[in-house]
Amino acid sequence: MTAISVEPTFSEATETPAGLPPARRWERAGLAALLIGTAVAYLWHITVNGMGNNFYAAATWAGSRSWKALLFGSLDPDNFITVDKPPVSQWVMGLSGQLFGFSSASMLVPQALMAVAAVWLLYSAVARATGSRGTGLLAGAVLAVTPVVALMFRFNNPDAVMVLLMTAGAYCTIRALERASARWLVIAGVALGFAFLAKMLEGLMVLPALGVAYLIVAPTTLRNRLWHLAAAAVALIVSSGWYVLLTMLWPASSRPYLAGSTNNTFMDLVLGYNGFARFLGQNHKGGNRFELPPGYEMPHDLGAGFGSFGGSGPWRLFTGEIGFETSWLLPAALLAFGIVLASRRRAPRTDLIRGAAMVFGLWLIIDGIAFTTMQGGMHAYYTLAIGPAVAATFALGVHEAWRRRNEVFGRIAAAALVLTTAGWAFVLLQRNSEWLPWLRWILLTVAVLATLGLLAGAFPAVSRRLRTRTTSVLVIVGVLAGLGGSTAYAAATLPQAHVGGSPTVGPAEPEKGGSANEVRRAVTAFLDGSTEPQVVELLRNTTTTWSAAIDRSSTAASLELASRTPVIAIGGFTSDDPVPTLPDFEHLVSTRQVTYYLAQEVKLPDAWKVADQPGIIPEPDQPHTGNGLWRPSGNKDIAEWVAAHYTPVHIGNVAVYDLTATPR
Repeated sequence: MTAISVEPTFSEATETPAGLPPARRWERAGLAALLIGTAVAYLWHITVNGMGNNFYAAATWAGSRSWKALLFGSLDPDNFITVDKPPVSQWVMGLSGQLFGFSSASMLVPQALMAVAAVWLLYSAVARATGSRGTGLLAGAVLAVTPVVALMFRFNNPDAVMVLLMTAGAYCTIRALERASARWLVIAGVALGFAFLAKMLEGLMVLPALGVAYLIVAPTTLRNRLWHLAAAAVALIVSSGWYVLLTMLWPASSRPYLAGSTNNTFMDLVLGYNGFARFLGQNHKGGNRFELPPGYEMPHDLGAGFGSFGGSGPWRLFTGEIGFETSWLLPAALLAFGIVLASRRRAPRTDLIRGAAMVFGLWLIIDGIAFTTMQGGMHAYYTLAIGPAVAATFALGVHEAWRRRNEVFGRIAAAALVLTTAGWAFVLLQRNSEWLPWLRWILLTVAVLATLGLLAGAFPAVSRRLRTRTTSVLVIVGVLAGLGGSTAYAAATLPQAHVGGSPTVGPAEPEKGGSANEVRRAVTAFLDGSTEPQVVELLRNTTTTWSAAIDRSSTAASLELASRTPVIAIGGFTSDDPVPTLPDFEHLVSTRQVTYYLAQEVKLPDAWKVADQPGIIPEPDQPHTGNGLWRPSGNKDIAEWVAAHYTPVHIGNVAVYDLTATPR
């Protein structure tokens, strides 16, 4: 090599891929290894997660027993109230339960298979865009070894099916960009319509990226591009709107209440609780759920454990649990987006690689901005939504660096990607320095050596002696080192048991001690599947439509799973839903449709008493306590009515009221 080119030259015939060439043997073997490896890793011992999130597991159980419950995503098979999300995820898991019987495996195996499908779709999208199956394999592999992907595609939250559908929409858009295909763009609209029915507006956050990319890149006239986008919009509206229309036309008296809404309508849930209210931090209004008796004060750190999701800001995606779940390749992906745009700035408007970078890069940026500015309800695992975007954008950047690895630009770009990836992995591993302390140093050392070799190759005196094969080895070794941290953390995530509403990634951590955490565990015990065996047996022996009623959907869900009986979730997920009203509840009791009313009981530590205040807990016949214990309750009118008319029996940490007894 006698010279190093700095500026690329573009020929639309050679630089813009037009479909994939026939696969070579190593490419076929690589794809098989990727998909089989993903399937084995994600399916292996998947039942270690048990029921996962009991909230959605109960709805899956209900859907496996009742077609109406399956259709609406009801929390119980007698259709009192739904979960607070649309039902696409429940359709998949509930139908599996209908076919194979409800179990941990029948519920979670479809989730793992969705991971294989998402990896294949991302591979296919990136491979078609670049004309390189190797780049597609890299994108698919990066997705598979992302910790949040390893976590949530073995779990039963609706995020998995939503991200699969978003990835399908991106794949279809790439296919549409190749030849300005209205058909593929319409299919993308259908995919996003069902993504909306998986998790509402979050499923549509990829929409602007897909639309902008098609409007700019598609090889046809502007008029045709606009018509194609309009057709895709119609497809999206039809594929999602039919369900909205169904909830409007179906008589409200014969369907479950749509949880999270204030008026039992789907669009109120879309625009309110799961929409702008969530974005603005106003969707968890029921602060009275954990209102302590007079004279007691909850420690601030425990309050955070009961519902704080971390503050918003530009660093949210890089810190705390979110950093471990998603950010391993995030800085490098942002850098890769800039590399592709800079490298292909002279390419024609219809350049497919730049178009793919717009699809995935804008997806990453738009969703990232939404997550960093979101004021409330931000669980770390929500960032699964940018997993495919990070993986694809990073792979596209590596592809550009690889394509130009004999040039100054390519070698500097590759060095920057390697150092950024490994450097950030070092920072993340340093935050958990007691776990595999040697790993971060090995990965950083290898990456630095590869970076120095690539940077040295950018100088003419060295480049003349540096063969292409050597450069290739440096890039491959550097990229593998950069992926080491994410891969290790994903591998540590897979064998761990994950249950509850906020699963986390990485190696297992010991439970925190202290009175505050003991109370937190007591309040959330039902959410994690801990139920009193004697209470469960009481529920199993009931003959009424609903065996019991209890505050909040998550506690009701745990009781349903333990007893396999329908339980009324008073107030829904947050205790704020206006069902049942007190007259409705009185009617349920008088018509013998429910047997028990249950209330959790928690012993408050003396350390929580406020100085100079007596810390008096009400007498046992009051709704907030029994036998000197605090009862966290959000629906005081029902609790007070039950306490005034029935006598409780205390079983473990539960006050049990027999509603079939004669009222006092």
